[in-house]
Amino acid sequence: MTADFNPIDDRLDALVSLDLGGRGVEQLYRAARERQGRALVGAAADALAAIPEKSNVFVTTGSVSRAWISPSIGENDGPAGLAAVVRAVSLAKKALCITFVEETLIETTSAILTTAGLTVLPYEQAKIARDDGSLAVVCVESFPVDDAAAKAACKKLIERYRPALFFSTERVGRNIDGIYCSMRGIDYGMGRARIDFLCDEAIEQGIPTVAVGDGGNEIGMGVVSDAVRKYVKFGDKRPDGSAGIGAVSRTDVLVTAACSNWGCYAIAGAFAARMGKASLAHASALEEALLRRGVDVGLINSVSNVVDANVDGIPFATHLAVVQLISTIVAPAFK
Repeated sequence: MTADFNPIDDRLDALVSLDLGGRGVEQLYRAARERQGRALVGAAADALAAIPEKSNVFVTTGSVSRAWISPSIGENDGPAGLAAVVRAVSLAKKALCITFVEETLIETTSAILTTAGLTVLPYEQAKIARDDGSLAVVCVESFPVDDAAAKAACKKLIERYRPALFFSTERVGRNIDGIYCSMRGIDYGMGRARIDFLCDEAIEQGIPTVAVGDGGNEIGMGVVSDAVRKYVKFGDKRPDGSAGIGAVSRTDVLVTAACSNWGCYAIAGAFAARMGKASLAHASALEEALLRRGVDVGLINSVSNVVDANVDGIPFATHLAVVQLISTIVAPAFK
């Protein structure tokens, strides 16, 4: 198989791009695939595989889903997917992932990462554990919620940690007017960490970037902005007639999926295949644990507006089935 054609990667792309939520993701996928010139999950998995041993990696997820009500309300799409990716690179590469979220979401994000088997520690302690190989560790840190402070923090954080990669999933980015928009076209930027500026700075400094999204308003969607405007509801204009919801931040690799968690699970599966270790892939049992843990800590199903184990309005059982299908697709790599 050549680097540009891998049937496992193509099958994973096809699976996670099934537009079960009816958001127009299949059109976003076609645009992203044409731009990438190859399977999206394969390109993302290659970026993970290129991470040097024991390197630092910047990762982010989390949406302050009802920011106009409370900055502590997060959604259940994103954290579970990120946990699967962080777990895989921590075990395979002994990488130390520094997770950036809002101060208000540190507790819930940490709970999901812990359920994935990771020990959450401050950086200096995590570095010791990473370097001596005694723990799979992760850091969770807050990021500024206003533009000026965020821009000032970016260079300092990159200089301090020198990340080998920036990875984002289900993380809303600003639109062309600087507004952080929900899928309903609502401005919900209040109390939201401006982590998209960190992505922009990573690109400026030549750090590889990977993003996963499902709606057009996430970090990375700037590379398919025309498709977002054409195919996504409110992609062209918000209800008030202002600029559409599409995020302007770009990334080297964009993985589109019907549910962002699925994109992450597919990436973890493709990465496991590359590493030759089936144990790195996400599993249905862990998926169940992660989604039920999300209920325990109050993460919401943002489409249905309730706290439950369904994600993006898609039934819990479907998520377990998708994870099982990913495992079945990647299984030939381990024979």
